[in-house]
Amino acid sequence: MPRVASSSRAPSVVIVGAGPRGTGLLERMVASGPELYARALDGPGLDVHLVDPFPPGAGRIWRSAQSSLLAMNSMAADVTMWTDDSVVCAGPVTPGPSFWDWARELREHGDPVAELGPAAAAELATVTASTFPTRRLQSHYLAAVLREVIARAPAGMRVHLHRTGAESLTEDGPDQLVGLADGSTLRADAVVLASGHLDATPTDAERALQDRARELGLRYLPPEQTSDSDLSVIEPGERVLARGLGLAFVDLAVLLFEGRGGRYVVDPSDPADPQALRYVPSGREPVLVAGSPRGATYHSKTHYQLRGGRPPLPHFLTPEVTDALIDGGGPVDVGGQVWPLMAKEIGWGWYHELFHGHPDRVRTGWADFATRFEAAAHGSAEEAALVERTVPDPLDRLDLTALDRPLDGITAPDLGTLQPLVRARIAEDLRQHVDERHTPHLGAFVAMLSVYTETTRLAGSGVLSPRSRARDLPWWQSFFNSVASGPPGFRVRELLALSRAGFVQFLGAGMDVTLDDRGFHATSATLAGAGPVTAAVLVDARLPDPSLARTADPLLADLLARGEAVEEILRDDDGAVLRSTGLLSVRPADGALHTASGGVHEQRFAVGPHTTVKVAGAFTRPGMNAQSLRYNDAVARAVLAALPEPPARRRSAA
Repeated sequence: MPRVASSSRAPSVVIVGAGPRGTGLLERMVASGPELYARALDGPGLDVHLVDPFPPGAGRIWRSAQSSLLAMNSMAADVTMWTDDSVVCAGPVTPGPSFWDWARELREHGDPVAELGPAAAAELATVTASTFPTRRLQSHYLAAVLREVIARAPAGMRVHLHRTGAESLTEDGPDQLVGLADGSTLRADAVVLASGHLDATPTDAERALQDRARELGLRYLPPEQTSDSDLSVIEPGERVLARGLGLAFVDLAVLLFEGRGGRYVVDPSDPADPQALRYVPSGREPVLVAGSPRGATYHSKTHYQLRGGRPPLPHFLTPEVTDALIDGGGPVDVGGQVWPLMAKEIGWGWYHELFHGHPDRVRTGWADFATRFEAAAHGSAEEAALVERTVPDPLDRLDLTALDRPLDGITAPDLGTLQPLVRARIAEDLRQHVDERHTPHLGAFVAMLSVYTETTRLAGSGVLSPRSRARDLPWWQSFFNSVASGPPGFRVRELLALSRAGFVQFLGAGMDVTLDDRGFHATSATLAGAGPVTAAVLVDARLPDPSLARTADPLLADLLARGEAVEEILRDDDGAVLRSTGLLSVRPADGALHTASGGVHEQRFAVGPHTTVKVAGAFTRPGMNAQSLRYNDAVARAVLAALPEPPARRRSAA
């Protein structure tokens, strides 16, 4: 029997988090509300509350109150929050402006200075489709999206913004009570936790390292959002060890060098790259010695478009294949059963672009190659022979091992000898990601997005073996991030300039750090036999690992303590713990929260990177049938379906 809303108030939903995930969820509720909840909209209405202490639309990560030097990781034309004709979802498709559309419209028909302020308006005037805008300008786009979503809300749907935090979630009968930091309480019929990346207290190992470093007069900066770090503890001229070479490291370099007054000028002495840079120091720089498991920066973003059209995806790891794996009940081994299909899919995207976009660089037609490629097993001699016979240039052949381990084959006796070797690898990777002769990289990227959708379904289905969950999925996520989430090309050029100037030194792959009373000591597998590099400062340049058990969010911590939320823990067949993922366990189909009793709370939902359903980003490229948009739609429709019968309907039926 359906629940009936209290006669003392209208049905209501609370969304905790008003950043891009919360905004995207609200947009899908606005789109589907007239279809799924017309009975309430025509009567008492529906109240939707967005709760966030940070600016509505932008949220914490994309807030305007951060350094103007920090840039987005996507081009202006590659960012949208709206569905389009490519998106396959149950709810209505409601197009809206991409970042680039919004920028042009505001520039040509609006008043940028009045809406954005002088500094952001000046940046807007320089934006092109291929610009990587600042995060501060992105905050204005996200705020504009939220305003447009609210303006599109159907009659009867009222949106309320609360600039405060959510601190508790309890129940009063069927009502959900959300306690806010300002002392007020919101009474709701459904709650969605869309808080995004969560802060966590340091792990035991990180806390011990912090305490020991403090005792020795050293400094250790644990994982956190780089834009929130206190970098004033790093003195000019001193050596700093940085553990991690992903996006957090890029932000660290931006803030420590350009952020301290350094600047970049074009370096005409590099004939291989007319856009190469030279760093002009300010005199306030430290020296960063950086390493990571892979030892190189993430692969650069591609700076071109597909020449051969969008590849027909998925082709190998299709929804039907995923359905069959799920229906089989498992356990499914990713390495043995799924990775061969994943690799073939990525190869399909790569070679489709090569054969269609660069037919002069292959020795047969696509139809012939595709038939033979389909028939050859991944990694087989037949596949290798086919590629070697039809693709004469080795640079045009997909090498997944080289993408995953870019420093394989490099060793050096000392740090100085290593630097030009690593720079050469990074510079060549950059060249391939900006030179239109190498657009197959983009074909592979598009295929990886398709693969990510299906692996997400498998991860949430419960059929993967525990060891695949504990080992294979973390590797895949790391590999995906390194290929698909790298920095813009200009950031890579800046890092190369810093390296040539001696302010960034690459330690190599397989970084290891120890500590004693003389300082932090770093070694690497690449520098086999070389002495350690010693410094008084260690920065873990990455986000904290997700951890519901260590979360700094009081609402989630309280739910976990009461057994009303569950952290995902992976166990082997004998029940032994393999590892805790730290993620909030949710029902894959709609994000409903699992409870410690083994049930599901049908009025509480969660969406975002802190949950067991991983989607690639809160916003996306247009025309990509993005998983994030489809999942927002599924969750929004589940939330609307969970709402009670409005009082008006009950009275009319009596």
